[in-house]
Amino acid sequence: MSEIQADQVLDCKGLSCPLPVVKTKKTIDGMQAGQVLLMHATDPGSANDMTAWAKRTGNEILKVDQGGGVWSFYIKKLK
Repeated sequence: MSEIQADQVLDCKGLSCPLPVVKTKKTIDGMQAGQVLLMHATDPGSANDMTAWAKRTGNEILKVDQGGGVWSFYIKKLK
């Protein structure tokens, strides 16, 4: 499988809930359907928050990586 290519990168490291979700929503809203956002966060609650947000908004989390206290979310805008 080829590596996922992000159209935009959003750095939310050091931010606590709900800021990673709020900033992700704002960034995704400005993107075209089919584009991919790579969002980095350090808040441990981000994994649950982003999963719930994606389900609620109809966007797709393609991949989540975690390492060194940083979560990386590849989010595809579906509509």
